[in-house]
Amino acid sequence: MGEAIKNRYEFILLFDVKDGNPNGDPDAGNLPRIDPETGNGLVTDVCLKRKVRNYVGLVKGEQPPYEIYVKEKAVLNRAHERAYKAYDLKPEAKKLPKKEEDAKRVTGWMCQNFFDIRTFGAVMSTEINAGQVRGPVQFGFGRSVDRIFTGEHTITRMAVTKEEDLEKERTMGRKFTIPYGLYKVHGFISAPLAKQTGFTEDDLELFWKALINMFDHDRSAARGEMAPQKLIVFKHESELGNAPAQKLFGLVNVEKNCGERPPRSFDDYTVSIDNAPEKVEILEML
Repeated sequence: MGEAIKNRYEFILLFDVKDGNPNGDPDAGNLPRIDPETGNGLVTDVCLKRKVRNYVGLVKGEQPPYEIYVKEKAVLNRAHERAYKAYDLKPEAKKLPKKEEDAKRVTGWMCQNFFDIRTFGAVMSTEINAGQVRGPVQFGFGRSVDRIFTGEHTITRMAVTKEEDLEKERTMGRKFTIPYGLYKVHGFISAPLAKQTGFTEDDLELFWKALINMFDHDRSAARGEMAPQKLIVFKHESELGNAPAQKLFGLVNVEKNCGERPPRSFDDYTVSIDNAPEKVEILEML
C-alpha cells in the first residue's frame, strides 16, 4: 500500500436521470424519493456508495486490497474471523482483543484488505468484534436542482407463475419514473481520517474513476439513462484545508436556460464556476 493522501478535498457530482427512477423508496411503493416540502428529488448517500462499491468490485475482481466488505450476501463475521486468524488471535464474543496492539491489528487488517472500509468506514462491532472505523470519504444526499414530476405507469405481465393461473387475466403492476432530473451531490474527503484508514492516492484515483463510470455498470429498466455530467473537485493545499466547504460549494452555479419549459436534458442547464480562494485548486474531472 502507498502513502495516505495529504490533501483535503471537497467535490460536487452532477448526475442526471431520464425516464427512470434513480432511488426508489421501499416505504412508499418504490416511488422516487422527494423532499415533501419542496418537491425536489433525493438520492441517498447509501445508494451512491453502493454504486461505488459495485464498480470497484467489478474492476478489481474482489481481490485484496480491493475486496468489498458490504455487498450482497456478505457474511460480515466471516470477514472478521479472517482478521483474527491473520494474527493467530481467538475472538471473544462481542469484544475486541484485550491488548490494544492486537485490537489495532485486527481493525487495521480490515482496512488494508477492504476498499470500502478504508474509504467509507464501517461499524464492525458484531458478534466477532473488529472495531469501528470512521472513513475519510463521505457523501451528502443527492438533491435535484429543480422540482421533479413523478409519472405512474401501468404495466402488464403475460406469463403466469403457476399452471392453475393460466385462465386468469394478465397480472397488472405499476412503475414510477421521472421524465428528467438533474441531481447535485456534495462530497468530502478528509486527509487526517485517510491516515487512520490507509486511504491512498491510488485509492483516491480509483474513487474518481468510480464516480465517473459507476452508472455504466448499473443499468436497469428504471436506471437506463442515468449519467454523470460534471465532477468538480476542490483540492486544498493542506491536509486540514484552506477554505470552508460551504464557501467552495457556493462557487458552483447551476441554472436553467430553457425558460418556462420543463428541463429535459443537461443542455437545458448552464453550469458556471467562480474563482477559487487562495490555496484551493479547482479540478474539472468531467
